[in-house]
Amino acid sequence: MDAAESLADSNGEGQAEPIEGLSPREVEVLAFERQWFRYAGAKEQAIREKFGLSPTRYYQVLNQLLEKQEALQADPMLVKRLRKMRAARQRTRSARRLGIELP
Repeated sequence: MDAAESLADSNGEGQAEPIEGLSPREVEVLAFERQWFRYAGAKEQAIREKFGLSPTRYYQVLNQLLEKQEALQADPMLVKRLRKMRAARQRTRSARRLGIELP
């Protein structure tokens, strides 16, 4: 079983498997990002129900997590995909502020 599969697996208590260097909540956030579409309703509602956080706070936690080397080692494809999406959104925002058209 690879790291991505172990993140998705849960033990009998509904908690994700621990990963060295990451807190249980961080492991849960990675698992949620990998499969959030399985939750019924909007992602923001699922965030509130699963983590008890506002979407804004959740995304702050997620962005901090994406900077951790341990997260990259735990699930490299997911972390790289999320980093790439974040960078694209930042470029779009910056271009819009500067009045630049992006291709």
